[in-house]
Amino acid sequence: MINSLKKINSGTKGIILAGLASVSWGVAGVITQFVSQNEAIPADWFLAARTTGAALVLLLVSAIIYRGRIFHVFHSWKSVALLVCYGLFGLAANMGSFYVSIQTGNAAATTILQYLAPLFILLGSFVFQHKKPLKIDLVIFVIAIVGVFLSITKGDISQLSIPLDSFLWGLVTGVTAALYVVLPRPLGKENPPIVVMGWGTLIASLAFNLNHPVWTKVPPLSPAAVLGILGVIFFGTLLTFSTLIYASRFTSSANISLMDALQPVSTFILSVIFFQDKLSLAEIAGAILVIVAIYLLQYSQREPNLN
Repeated sequence: MINSLKKINSGTKGIILAGLASVSWGVAGVITQFVSQNEAIPADWFLAARTTGAALVLLLVSAIIYRGRIFHVFHSWKSVALLVCYGLFGLAANMGSFYVSIQTGNAAATTILQYLAPLFILLGSFVFQHKKPLKIDLVIFVIAIVGVFLSITKGDISQLSIPLDSFLWGLVTGVTAALYVVLPRPLGKENPPIVVMGWGTLIASLAFNLNHPVWTKVPPLSPAAVLGILGVIFFGTLLTFSTLIYASRFTSSANISLMDALQPVSTFILSVIFFQDKLSLAEIAGAILVIVAIYLLQYSQREPNLN
């Protein structure tokens, strides 16, 4: 896939990669709901297992491909500090809050709350970099958020009623979703994305294992639970975050987060397929609005400033 992306302009590359990451995250959300609710796997053990497995795979592949270059990310204290922040406040915080929010609520509500990430990025740009969002970005965001709302809630706001703790953890998910897009951007320019992802995931794994070592108090695991955990590791960790780092090379953080609209749409489609949810006119209209928003985003691209 990466070779075919070389034939198109950098802005479109970023959009495609960010879209792939969002769809993958949507798949992981559906699997996470199955694992957390149907299999009732404790969050602390699951998160330690997920990050440990993903970190080992990523670093092994990185070592085979890049050999000693995998340690280049530690060339300065600034890079080390950024990597630690990415691992703890980006990866670990997002995966933890996402799982707990779904476990206590549902994937649909958590997805909507995570989609608030562009608001936090735009707010951060305004406060810290004094950058005001463009009018077209605001228009696209409004169209996309309305589409997401209709797709997930069927136009009925009462379906967003979830426990308070799930709501609060969902808000944390939105903030950390913004962080995992922004934090690894400088590292992704100087290091292979899979290397950055590997070390970041290892840092997240160390944090989770300090809380609950993966080898202790292992819950009963059915074959479905094992497959679910492997699916979350691949779709929700390996594919999602590494693709986001690649996307950050070609487009802005705000545009990457706007592409998160594909996440709830993919979650919605998979829920229809696997949970046999019935389509409504509001859901169809919402999906169309999201597609329109993505079309507008792709054709309003400016060359990103990657300096």
